[in-house]
Amino acid sequence: MLLPTSSSAFTPLELDHVVVQTSLYTKHFDPDPDHNNDQNLINVEFHNPERWLVGGAWFKNSYDQPSWYVFVGREFPLWQPHEHFELRAKLTGGFLHGYDGEHQDDIPFNSTGTAPVILPSLGARIGPVESDVVLFGTAGLMVTTGLRF
Repeated sequence: MLLPTSSSAFTPLELDHVVVQTSLYTKHFDPDPDHNNDQNLINVEFHNPERWLVGGAWFKNSYDQPSWYVFVGREFPLWQPHEHFELRAKLTGGFLHGYDGEHQDDIPFNSTGTAPVILPSLGARIGPVESDVVLFGTAGLMVTTGLRF
């Protein structure tokens, strides 16, 4: 078994790049007149060289309530014909806070006001521009875009 040398050792806290995204489009699968489809999302992700990530997002939820999602996750490369173009899947999991009052029970496991969440997505990167289609359970999907630094 080969052990990495000190010059090639990997540390989980090593930063490879940062992604900052916003929402472009949201679609609820079962539309309700009360649903907000303009999330005003601000998402920041910190990625390490092994494709692990940690991040946080602020947005207006389906009922126009300010909400937070704090998460960890991993990217999975699907196709990369060259270094400036890539298709990938991403899976994040964390905690969602912000569904309050009469809408507290609209997301599962939200009895304390904060619920565990797992979000899968498919995405693409062209140069520094990244975009994702994020599935939020059986409720809907969101298209995001942003820049990689």
